[in-house]
Amino acid sequence: MTRIAVLPGDGIGPEVIREAVACLEILSIEQDLGLEFQEHDFGGIAIDRHGSPLPKATLDACRQADAILLGAVGGEQWDDAAERPEAGLLQLREALGLYANLRPARVIPGLEGESPLRREVAGSADILVVRELTGGLYYGAREEGSERASDTCVYTRHQVERIAHVAFAQARRRRSKVTSVDKANVLATSRLWRETVIRVAQEYPDVALDHLYVDACAMTVITQPRSFDVLLTENLFGDILSDLLSVIGGSIGLCGSASLGAGGGPALFEPIHGSAPQLAGLDIANPAGAIASAAMLLETLGLGDSGRRLSDALDTVLAAGQATPDLGGDLGCAAFGSAVRVQLERSARQARGFRELFMTNRGCCG
Repeated sequence: MTRIAVLPGDGIGPEVIREAVACLEILSIEQDLGLEFQEHDFGGIAIDRHGSPLPKATLDACRQADAILLGAVGGEQWDDAAERPEAGLLQLREALGLYANLRPARVIPGLEGESPLRREVAGSADILVVRELTGGLYYGAREEGSERASDTCVYTRHQVERIAHVAFAQARRRRSKVTSVDKANVLATSRLWRETVIRVAQEYPDVALDHLYVDACAMTVITQPRSFDVLLTENLFGDILSDLLSVIGGSIGLCGSASLGAGGGPALFEPIHGSAPQLAGLDIANPAGAIASAAMLLETLGLGDSGRRLSDALDTVLAAGQATPDLGGDLGCAAFGSAVRVQLERSARQARGFRELFMTNRGCCG
């Protein structure tokens, strides 16, 4: 049995996660994956029900799970809460040691026209952002005040080394190029970052390495997105750049992500979009990012070809022009999820047909 902790969260989170889980359930039955799903409160809904965005019961369940599937957290109603919903996400990452965030951004074949960039600029762009998750400004000491405030950015050599190893290992599986993003002309942490990345690169002579300041990178990923393979970034820069990169595919609703840790603990999978409370309950949210995250979950757990099958089904539906309103389509959230599941079932029937034909021909030919 493979235990999946499901954290629907707030806003459109429950809607998009419902469609992703339904896709996983179909694959689990068809391929006998043994997936077991348990929902838990997390984020704003957990503040309302338990007084904390990350209740102890939810954290305990996540620790015992094989993987975690998260929707989205946050909303204006919790802006003045003693602890915001987003704090629960930071706490969960820290508690589980989730230090490496993988955020793919690509132009899906057939959707080149959805990108705001010209086809000759964006076509076939395929970038993986590898973002460090447990250091930097989000976790440094801070001072709140009406006249003066501060956030401290801290990185250790160990933190940079381990995320750099992830980026180079990912590049080996792709096109063997890493672009490290920093602000080494200004920031001490960035100088440590660059020096450490250069050292780690010596262990990967087959992977090319270059460096860009974050401002130059922001410009170049829009003007020359196809020149990148893997972007290696610290926490804040990765958060901003990955949201920027989501535009090249046509919608932030298409993008999934994985957050990985060390020591064999559970990984966390989530779409990169927010909770979009203004869309909640309207059945118009795009569940593609949640479904893409579910595909990454299957691949990370090593569950056969199920991850590839889900990713292929999602791409096929999108390429056929079936889309939610953010991509100019007229499908609701539930209808889009249903279309992906129909494609999954269609591909399964085709696969069975090919196997039967092969066995029949094999028998005929002796």
